[in-house]
Amino acid sequence: MDGFSTPQVPTMPASGLRAIDLGGLRRTVREQRAIFEHAPVGIAVTQPDQIRSFNPRLGEMFGYAQHEVGTISPQDVCLSPEAYQSLIGEAFAVLARGDMFEKSEQQFRRRDGSVFWARLRGCAVEPGNRSAGTIWIVEDVTEARQAASEMQAIMTNASIGVMFTRNRVIRRANPAFCTMFGYASDEPLGVSTRVLYPDEDAYRALGAEAYPQLADGRPFRTERTLVRKDGAPAWVLMIGYQVNPLDPDKGTIWMLEDRTREKGDEQSLREALMENRAILDNAVLGIAVVENGRTLHCNRKMEELFGAPPGGMDGNPVRALYPDQTSWMAARGMSETRFAVGQAHMAEHELLRRDGTRFWARLSGRLFDAAHARGRSVWLVDDVTAQREAADAVRRARDELEVRVAERTAELAGANALLQEEINERRQAEARVHHMAYHDSLTGLPNRAMLADRLDAAMRSVASGDEPHQGTGLALMFLDLDRFKTINDSLGHLVGDQLLREVARRLVRSVRPGDLVARLGGDEFVVLLPGVDVAGAAAAIGDTIIAALASPCAIEGHSLHISPSIGICLYPQDGGDVDTLMRHADAAMYQAKAAGRNNYQFFTELMNQAAARHFDLESSLRGALARGEFELHYQPIMCIATRRVHALEVLLRWRRGGSELVGPDEFIPILEESGMIMAVGEWVIRTACVQNQLWRSEGLDVVPLAINLSARQFTHHGLVDSIRAIVHETGIDAALVEFEITETALMQHGGQTLETLRQMNAMGMCLSIDDFGTGYSSLAYLKRFPVRKIKIDRAFVRELEGSAEDRAIVAAVMALANSLQLAVVAEGVETEGQYALLRSFGCGFAQGYLFARPLPAAQIGRLLAG
Repeated sequence: MDGFSTPQVPTMPASGLRAIDLGGLRRTVREQRAIFEHAPVGIAVTQPDQIRSFNPRLGEMFGYAQHEVGTISPQDVCLSPEAYQSLIGEAFAVLARGDMFEKSEQQFRRRDGSVFWARLRGCAVEPGNRSAGTIWIVEDVTEARQAASEMQAIMTNASIGVMFTRNRVIRRANPAFCTMFGYASDEPLGVSTRVLYPDEDAYRALGAEAYPQLADGRPFRTERTLVRKDGAPAWVLMIGYQVNPLDPDKGTIWMLEDRTREKGDEQSLREALMENRAILDNAVLGIAVVENGRTLHCNRKMEELFGAPPGGMDGNPVRALYPDQTSWMAARGMSETRFAVGQAHMAEHELLRRDGTRFWARLSGRLFDAAHARGRSVWLVDDVTAQREAADAVRRARDELEVRVAERTAELAGANALLQEEINERRQAEARVHHMAYHDSLTGLPNRAMLADRLDAAMRSVASGDEPHQGTGLALMFLDLDRFKTINDSLGHLVGDQLLREVARRLVRSVRPGDLVARLGGDEFVVLLPGVDVAGAAAAIGDTIIAALASPCAIEGHSLHISPSIGICLYPQDGGDVDTLMRHADAAMYQAKAAGRNNYQFFTELMNQAAARHFDLESSLRGALARGEFELHYQPIMCIATRRVHALEVLLRWRRGGSELVGPDEFIPILEESGMIMAVGEWVIRTACVQNQLWRSEGLDVVPLAINLSARQFTHHGLVDSIRAIVHETGIDAALVEFEITETALMQHGGQTLETLRQMNAMGMCLSIDDFGTGYSSLAYLKRFPVRKIKIDRAFVRELEGSAEDRAIVAAVMALANSLQLAVVAEGVETEGQYALLRSFGCGFAQGYLFARPLPAAQIGRLLAG
């Protein structure tokens, strides 16, 4: 810059001055001076390397008073002499041509040394003559530039898409917008927003809906289906603001959030709720949710029972369903007594319809949360009026019959009556003896003796070719109920016996006329199918049996689920005598259990080999511990947030004979069946604790050990004492020992389970539920148990990236865990995509092949050492 001063006015001859209106000239000079003094921008006049004058605003801007004008050099307000020379060279190349010099951003230095940004404009007094001077206008744009920089940072780093449009053409878009719709940086600029819509109608519809509202100064909000660059649809939340509602040409700001995944999850949840509602509305029993003595909501069957219109019972008092106060108080007292001890309530009461008629109903009520005896409850209502009337009619008929028999008996006299009674009694006794010899006393089905006779006879008929059924063979099914022992042990033998009778009835209804259903004992049944010579016919009956047992059995207030494992063999293909057929069908049944239960398997010769392999492994296992053939491997459990080792899961391996590595799926079930799991399990706990202490002595940062406990270990009465002794002997910190128990083992023995867990928890050990989601755990039990961690089964993680249902399940498990303050470990993590989704759901820990396979102790030591 060349200096700031008032431009020189050229002198004029005296004759010219006389011709000018001096008053007007003075007025013009005063007006220009006022503008100069009060202008909101800085104004200065310079000559080469000299500041001639500047207005007050410029003085404030640079920190100089006007009387200091003669002491200031243009170089003093530039950052450096080089910056001054560069600016002068750039400016006077323009000013010399008579053009106005403009620069939107230029840095200057104030008197106190601080730097600010300014917009600079210059105009030569006489183009081409630098000495005539230059007029400069300086405007401080520091705050505007900072605001623009901050706005650009917001646009760049915003997690939602932002675009600025004018006349529905994209003028600006941030990186999040480009990523959302698959565009490169600056690629969408200058493009019509039509490319974001699936068709012309959608494009026009949004414009017709949005822009009238924006013109009124109101923001516009909507959710629409837009399309990405590759044509893929995206469900997007759009929020628009008009920059100036009075001037639409100023443009519109749009914020866009991709809600495609949330929309899919919402749709899945909505469909699940609709399915549940459809099930409730089509139930054959009335179902109602009650709280504080009022019906919150109920299904359609409940409304039909009481003659109420749809929604007519919601919010009504339960007292209105009873005919009088006495019956209502009696029913209420009974239910409160049962609820107070955490039990379900079941009883029959006389209830009142809206039209005043009465009917008898069986009521079954259960609390949502057993810990709150006066909390919300669910009730099932079944109209049993017809059953009660039928029972009364049978009772009256029986009473009448007894009276008639008594009268008739009184007429019989003497020896004839006695003789007849003896004959009848003898015949009945013979019939009972015969029936007991060939039938099961509990179910009334044929027993093993009758089965053997019928099977032998059927085989002889097939061999002779004169069987009564079409076909040239027969099929034998060996059926075992899955987990029946759990029901029998937890609910008692009375419930177990009723369940067996119900299973017997369903089996008889599932087979053909002429087929034989027999009970061998316990939960083992056999079905003989004459006239079957192809596997397909036997398979069809197997499917029918599985379907018949699939529906729950309502027994003593419990809804029990049972499933069968079925082994099938064919005659004469799979054996020529009764014993061989029974043995082969039994082997096929065990194969069905190994295949996951609730299925059927046909006998193959490989099953004989499997049985031989099973016997061989069991024989070898009996000395494996003494021979030192067991070894431990460890698989890291990683912290998802830090990706560092959080814990180590202890895994048992068997190196048979010192060379053959036998998989745990083969030998651990044998250990449990034979009872050897107790000694081997104690060895696992002790060896793992010793190894952890060895790592500590080597100076490594040890982490907790997660040790699996089998169902049989967990129910052993000496487990807690054994663990306490191992901790004392090895000196390990109890907080470094975690035990993992499957859902099934956890739920088998409620009271014993709770006491064992409490004792472990009191020792300072962490307890976790393994394979969570594959069992049948109760939320009420889960809340009571001192469990700190749950492990999501790998079945829900495997399809996590492609299955919305699995994502919804994992999200639900996370919500449940958070509400109960439980840590969550995801098993089977194999891809970065699964890892990212689990992290987004808030899952704390993970293990799987993505991080490490199970490793021996030596390699784990190197891992802990970094």
